[in-house]
Amino acid sequence: MTVRTTRRVFLSAATMMAAALAATACGSPQDTATGGGDSAAPVKVGLVYSQSGALASYGKQYIEGFKAGLDFATKGTGKVGDRKIELTEVDDAGDPAKAVSAAKDLIGKGTKIIAGSTASGVALQVAPIAAQNKVLFISGPAATDAVTGANKYTFRSGRQSYQDVVTAKSFIGDPAGKKVVVFAQDGAFGDANEAAVKAVIGAAGATVSSVRAPASATEFTPFASQIKTAKPDLLFVAWAGTTAPAMWQTLDQQGVLSSTTVVTGLDIRASWPTFGAAGAKISFLSHYFDGASDTEASKALKAKVNTIDLFHPDGFAAAQMVVRAAQDGGDDVDKMVTALEGWSFDGVKGKMTIRAADHALLQPMFQAKLTGSGTAFTATAQKSLTGDETAPPAVAMKG
Repeated sequence: MTVRTTRRVFLSAATMMAAALAATACGSPQDTATGGGDSAAPVKVGLVYSQSGALASYGKQYIEGFKAGLDFATKGTGKVGDRKIELTEVDDAGDPAKAVSAAKDLIGKGTKIIAGSTASGVALQVAPIAAQNKVLFISGPAATDAVTGANKYTFRSGRQSYQDVVTAKSFIGDPAGKKVVVFAQDGAFGDANEAAVKAVIGAAGATVSSVRAPASATEFTPFASQIKTAKPDLLFVAWAGTTAPAMWQTLDQQGVLSSTTVVTGLDIRASWPTFGAAGAKISFLSHYFDGASDTEASKALKAKVNTIDLFHPDGFAAAQMVVRAAQDGGDDVDKMVTALEGWSFDGVKGKMTIRAADHALLQPMFQAKLTGSGTAFTATAQKSLTGDETAPPAVAMKG
């Protein structure tokens, strides 16, 4: 552990304050940060995310977004009032055990705010630690729906799988009578996507089944054959990590893409060339891509990173949430929680709202098209869906 202080469709790797007035307030992320608690002590923030491992590229975007968001939210001071925000970065390498160990170590050193979690499996293990120790946990790119409502101390700065699926559903007509197959990796991310497809599209009348592959799979021909045999009306693919190029290439070579009207999730920019000639034929759902929005936050982020990628907004929003929590909560974690519950703010994607009931992050999602070919693809937005249009159903808070 190193320390540095988804007719046929195809899909990939996708709140009220205690006070009534605050429940409807839309706060600027650049409201003056006055801070509270010990004015002489720094605000300690632990960032536990993937610096190495399969999701290291996601983690890199997250931390770049976080630092840009912190600069934006603090107007370049890196402070809340007179208190410096002190960051400690820890590499969990996508390993839940390493993440739990890091979180416990940071908590033991007085850290009351933990952020990060690039991987869903990591987030699900860190969330209970936050509740047990009564510290604030802001999960990042981890998309599993189970983070929402995990406990009162757990929030998220990225989208969740349900929001991906609702966006996919927006591309098709009535799902009633349609056959849906979910193709996903084994694990928490795949489980969450399959559950979300059943909850959203299955509940609308579609029959949902799945084809699952081990996360370690590198040969995808058998899975492509299973998909073609099933002849789905809608094929939902949830995938993350370095094997994505091989997976997409095999599905194309085996005729899965040519036999299907394709809608897929737009992954990080580096993955776009893997679509090859198929790229311009696909309609994409997107969490975010450069140019999807034109907000003050997106302009500030772009000025820092030049080209915004998929998970930059998650880090940016996390920093905005950290500043909000420290500004209104001081050193009192329960007050930090109250400060975030029901808060609406202007993020990179547009209006973001933290639902008080279960801490779901309501946010815009996007339909997109790729034009060009190979390494010269350009993404353009076809439609934006509001946070209300993609809102997951409220769940009971578990702790």
